[in-house]
Amino acid sequence: MILKLKNKYLESEMEMKNNGIKRIAIQGGYGAFHEIAAMHYFEPEKIKILPRNTFKDLFKSLKMRQADYGIMAIENSLAGSILPNYTILRDSNKKIIGEIFLRIKQNLVALAGQSIEDIQEVFSHPMAILQCQAFFDQYPHIRLIESIDTALSAREIKEKKLKGVGAISSFLAAEKYGLEILFSGIETNKMNYTRFLIVSDNNHMEEIKNANKSSIYFSLAHEIGSLSKILSILSYYDMNLSKVQSLPIIGKDWEYQFYVDMEFNNHKLYRQSLDAIKPFTGDFGILGEYTKGKKILE
Repeated sequence: MILKLKNKYLESEMEMKNNGIKRIAIQGGYGAFHEIAAMHYFEPEKIKILPRNTFKDLFKSLKMRQADYGIMAIENSLAGSILPNYTILRDSNKKIIGEIFLRIKQNLVALAGQSIEDIQEVFSHPMAILQCQAFFDQYPHIRLIESIDTALSAREIKEKKLKGVGAISSFLAAEKYGLEILFSGIETNKMNYTRFLIVSDNNHMEEIKNANKSSIYFSLAHEIGSLSKILSILSYYDMNLSKVQSLPIIGKDWEYQFYVDMEFNNHKLYRQSLDAIKPFTGDFGILGEYTKGKKILE
């Protein structure tokens, strides 16, 4: 029986590959913003979404070749960077092959036939709650409870038929789970964007054409002027630094790992800039070279 199921699974996987179907691992359930990002980056009819509970599970799927690509949120324009994801990405040995900036429109959803006065609890991811805090300040009777995902919160309401309970989620999650949108666009900042990275292994690096952006990482000793020296060199080579993120190195007091996103027009100059800074850094690596992502209005 087990062998029969395994053969059926392998046949299904081969059929998808022959039909050009890409397997996309996302963090969260069906209807998550990660799925919406996947639908905009890839051809919607040519993907199979593989929901995963955590970002570590997402990268495990890539490592075990259960997925061809992964989509991972890395920062939000309101809530800031998702710091643990930098380390997960660096340790995975997977590469960034693209990015997309998705306008995040949050909605208060619940079982049909209820009003805001009926809702006593609202579940969602902590970042989503932060993005909508001003809205809920108007309704002090509602208790906000953190969960692992926006879409999974919506699914639980549907599956358990929870009355008096709401979720903050996307329109797609409301649609998939048959929930009613009580209030639409409840995010505080209407220019609320999340940057998603598309990651895969080196086999897909050849797909990238006209790369004009790069993400690198390096460590620096705790010395006066060590970071300014790196930044000066990159400036000399006309690198536009769109992001500089630092994280402390565990076990090394006052030493930091730096993650830098840079945009460039000349690939040769970009490569020369990397050669120029390497002698002054430790633990240097390239997370990916890719095309600067588009902004998607939802």
